Amino acid sequence: LEANYSTVDDVDHAMKLGCGYPTGPFELLDTVGLDVALDTQRALYRELREPGLAPAPLLEHLVTAGYLGRESGRGFRDHTQR
Repeated sequence: LEANYSTVDDVDHAMKLGCGYPTGPFELLDTVGLDVALDTQRALYRELREPGLAPAPLLEHLVTAGYLGRESGRGFRDHTQR
């Protein structure tokens, strides 16, 4: 998503259709809360120091901007009209 190879909708659709997941990753993040996911990623990274576990910059930017997911009305998607 950060490299603009795909859209949020395309990734979620591919994971549901291609992998059989009931929910796409961005849909799940919006439901759980981006702030919760970021806190979890930060804790894992602090503990394990694995580069692949470092929080994604896009996630950090969204949380800083107040886009926390469904309950806040905005995450990876706009939830104000839902």
